[in-house]
Amino acid sequence: MNSKNHSAQKGLFHRLKAGLSKTQSYFGQNLERLLRKKKIDQEFIQDLEEVLITADIGFKSAMDLIDRVQGELTRRQLTDSTAVQGQLKEEIYKILREQERPLEISDTFPFVIMVIGVNGSGKTTTIAKMARKIKHEGRSVLLVAADTFRAAAIEQLEIWGRRVGTDVIKQRQGGDPSAVVYDGLHAAKARNLDTVIIDTAGRLHTKANLMEELKKVCRVANRVVPGAPHEILLVLDATTGQNGLAQARLFHEALGVTGIAVTKMDGTSRGGILVAISRELMIPLRYIGIGEAMDDLIEFDARAFVDAIL
Repeated sequence: MNSKNHSAQKGLFHRLKAGLSKTQSYFGQNLERLLRKKKIDQEFIQDLEEVLITADIGFKSAMDLIDRVQGELTRRQLTDSTAVQGQLKEEIYKILREQERPLEISDTFPFVIMVIGVNGSGKTTTIAKMARKIKHEGRSVLLVAADTFRAAAIEQLEIWGRRVGTDVIKQRQGGDPSAVVYDGLHAAKARNLDTVIIDTAGRLHTKANLMEELKKVCRVANRVVPGAPHEILLVLDATTGQNGLAQARLFHEALGVTGIAVTKMDGTSRGGILVAISRELMIPLRYIGIGEAMDDLIEFDARAFVDAIL
């Protein structure tokens, strides 16, 4: 690695560590306090369970990690708390790396990304940051305002479109989202644009009629561009904790989510939710949001994430 790349990687890690400081403070420091106990016994294991669960790793994932660590304790006869910490760190990394899969935009023309999620998850700003990243990679981008329920949503996407330098296809408020998608995809084909990002209405994952509407959007997209949408990206707010896991499960059952972006990681101390998502749902983790700046949406890196919180 040349010095320029090394410097960039180092800078990214420091930004990541700063963005995950609340999780590091809560999870990492609680773990360190526990590990000051020199005796590795049943009480230690129970305390470790509590630390993992309160970091929003979730009960099932916490039990899995405990089983893995206990297996190593028995097999390798680990008695030193520092060795236990290293083993726990490695086991968390093993879970996360399974879903460390950056979004790969293929040469499919156009490549269609549909972005879904509940209200307030950070969908629209995530779309803008993604559009900026994709443009920096030399590809052209078109945004489609398929959130027709709120005029403010259309206006917000237009504002972001102007900032990023991308056109936005829209219709009137209250229009049919599928019709907007139909127009948007035809426009992308006519203009020879590489990538289309569809903004959808923030909706409760428990509302069956709204989920059906998303399925209709998928069907229309597939008719215009065979195979579309090529990516169904679910945006989750990290501050919702285990509720985010429930959202992801139901969206995935209804639509077949192909990737997840977890936003507002800088605003929560419970960043362990990524472990629960990775282990229980096995959906690729594409991005994490660590701040409000345009470059604060970063590709998920399991090793960097674990190093930053521990």
